[in-house]
Amino acid sequence: MGFFGRLFKIGQAEAHAALDKLEDPTKMTDQGIRDMKVKLEESIKALAEVKALAIRANNDANKFRNKMTEYENKAIALIKRAETGAVPAEEADRLATSALEEKEQAAQNLQTSLKTQKTYEAQVAKLDSTIDRLKKVINQWENEAKTLKARAKVSEATKTVNKQLANIDADGTVAMLERMKDKVEQQEALAESYADIAFENQSIDEEIDSVLEKTSGSGSEALSALKAKLSGGGDIAITQ
Repeated sequence: MGFFGRLFKIGQAEAHAALDKLEDPTKMTDQGIRDMKVKLEESIKALAEVKALAIRANNDANKFRNKMTEYENKAIALIKRAETGAVPAEEADRLATSALEEKEQAAQNLQTSLKTQKTYEAQVAKLDSTIDRLKKVINQWENEAKTLKARAKVSEATKTVNKQLANIDADGTVAMLERMKDKVEQQEALAESYADIAFENQSIDEEIDSVLEKTSGSGSEALSALKAKLSGGGDIAITQ
């Protein structure tokens, strides 16, 4: 393949890719339904026209039948007139023959009209079938379009969520959250460390007070015992 051939193929591929991006499923479905409705309208119009031709052919057939009867009756009347002498026999035969020729022509026209009528009626039946099929297809796709639109919304929302989830690490969101978690844990550990240091730096008085506060119940018991001993007159030994 030459350079220009390859270039054409590349351009063709890019055009197809761009077209795929532009093809919205719901919009394309709606357009397809509109196109089918246009075809339906055209088929109904064609059906009306063909039916009119079939009706005309039937009317022509009836007209030619009437002519056949009319000319046959005229030929019979002429023959009867000749028999009564009202019309010369030779003249009656000539006119009766012409009437029968007209009857024959009407018979031929009748056959042509019947054939034409049959053709049009076959076309009417075909168009009726096409119209029925188009109506069913349109109804089917109108119902399908409702479901398709709902599915398209769901799939678009799902695609957006999945795309965000797929790109979440790329955006560094998870890494940032992990750093924040480590930072909080580090702050908690630092706070605990300062608490330990503060406790270690307490003076002896602070330690005593702290113990007395924690054991305030036992301190009260010791005080009561001391008061009882004093009231009994006993000596109190002070240990140095």
